[in-house]
Amino acid sequence: MSKFLDKRLQETDAYTPGEQPRDIQYIKLNTNESPYPPAPRVLKAVSAEDIANLRLYSDPTCKVLKEKLAGLYGVKPQNVFVSNGSDDILNFAFLAFGRENGAVFPDITYGFYSVFAQLHGVEYTEIPLKEDFTVDYKDYLGINKFIAIANPNAPTGLSLPLWQIEEIVKSNPENVVLIDEAYVDFGGESCYRLTEKYDNLLVVRTFSKSRCLAGGRLGYAFGCKELIEDIEKIKYSTNPYNINRLTLTLGEATVDNDSYYQQKCSEIIQTRKAVKESLENEGFTVLNSDTNFLFAKSDDISGETLYLELKKRGILVRHFGNERIKDFNRITIGTPQEMDCFIKAVKEILSGGKQ
Repeated sequence: MSKFLDKRLQETDAYTPGEQPRDIQYIKLNTNESPYPPAPRVLKAVSAEDIANLRLYSDPTCKVLKEKLAGLYGVKPQNVFVSNGSDDILNFAFLAFGRENGAVFPDITYGFYSVFAQLHGVEYTEIPLKEDFTVDYKDYLGINKFIAIANPNAPTGLSLPLWQIEEIVKSNPENVVLIDEAYVDFGGESCYRLTEKYDNLLVVRTFSKSRCLAGGRLGYAFGCKELIEDIEKIKYSTNPYNINRLTLTLGEATVDNDSYYQQKCSEIIQTRKAVKESLENEGFTVLNSDTNFLFAKSDDISGETLYLELKKRGILVRHFGNERIKDFNRITIGTPQEMDCFIKAVKEILSGGKQ
C-alpha cells in the first residue's frame, strides 16, 4: 500500500472472498452460489432495447423493483430498500448506525461485519458462540449497541427461532438490530414481518443465493419508513445509480418468477439432506443447516488437509483458519451430480486413495 493511505485504513483487515478460479475447471462448492441458472423467463428478460439504453442512467429510485418486492412480501414500497448486493446494505448500516454506541455480533459469523466496523471506525465486540456453535440470544438483550446477526448464521448454518429474534429487538429499542437473512429461504424463519411492529429492526436479504443471481449484485432490505430513509440518504450521498439498468431488469423478472426459485430451494434442501446423511455415514460431524451449505468436520482428517485434497481432485470447498473452526469445512450444496462427485472424492481421501 502507499504511504498516502489513511492510517486507520492501513490497519483494516480486508475481507477475503472465496476462491474464484479462472484457469482450471472446478466443482465450486466454496462460495454458496446457486448451482442452478436463473429462471428461463429471467434469461430472456434483457432485450436489445435494454442494451441500447445502457447509454442512459438507471433509475436511482428503483421504483418498479421496489413495488414488485413490496407486492411479493405484502409490505409497502416505502419499507423496501434496494442496493448493489446485500454487502452494500451492510456497509451502509454499519456507517449509519454503528458509530455512536459501537456494535456487537458473533465471533464466528460473516467476515464482513468486522471489516465494515473497522472501515468506519466503529468500536465492536465479538460475542462468542456457545460450545454447540449456536447464538445465545440472551447475550444480546438490552446491550445498547448496534447489533448484527446473520440468521441463519454463516458459516455454521444454524438459526435462531423467531421469538428469540423478537426478544433481542424489543430489548434494544434505542439501537438498530440488523438481521442478515441471506440464507433464510433454505429453511430459516424470516423476521421481516416484525418490521411492522418495531422501528429499530432492519432485515437484509440478497438475490445472490436463493435467487441464482450472485453475479448480478442485487440486495434488498425491509424496515420502517424512517430506517429506509436513513440508508437511502447514504446511498444518495455515495452513488445514487449503484444498480445498473440490466440488473434492475433481471431483478424485476426474478420477482415475477418466484415459484421457480421456491422449487430450486426445495431441491437444494433435499440434496442437502442426502449429503448430510452421506457425510455422517463416513463419520463426519455435520451441523444442522437452514442454508444452502453444510458445516462439517471429520476426526480422521484435518479440515485443511481435506480442503487441499479435494482441491487436488478439482473440488473447491471453503476452509477457515480460525482456531475454533479450523477442523471444519463449509460445503456449498451443488447439483445432485456435483455432490455425488464430492462424496466419492471424500470417500477416496478417507480411504487413503492417491490422486
